[in-house]
Amino acid sequence: MFRIIGCVVAILILTVHLQTTSAQTATAPAASSEAKPSKMKLTVQKLKAMKAKWSTNKPKLAACRKEVKAKGLAGDDRWFYIADCMEKT
Repeated sequence: MFRIIGCVVAILILTVHLQTTSAQTATAPAASSEAKPSKMKLTVQKLKAMKAKWSTNKPKLAACRKEVKAKGLAGDDRWFYIADCMEKT
C-alpha cells in the first residue's frame, strides 16, 4: 500500500516539475523572437509600399527576383532577401 502511494506521489511530483519546465522553455523563444525585427511578419501595407518603391528600378528588381528564385526562398524570407538586394548598390 505504501509503495503505491509513494509511486503516485513521485509521479505527481515529476508531472508538476515537467509542466513548469516546459512552460518556462515555451515562453523564452517567444520573447527573443520579438526582439528580432527581421523575423516579424510583414503587413500588406508594408509590402505594397516596398513594391511601389522597387517598381522605379525594374531591372534591378528583376535581377533580385531571379536570385530569389534560384535560391528557392519563399514567404517572408523572399521579401527580406529582395529588400536587402534592392538596398545594395
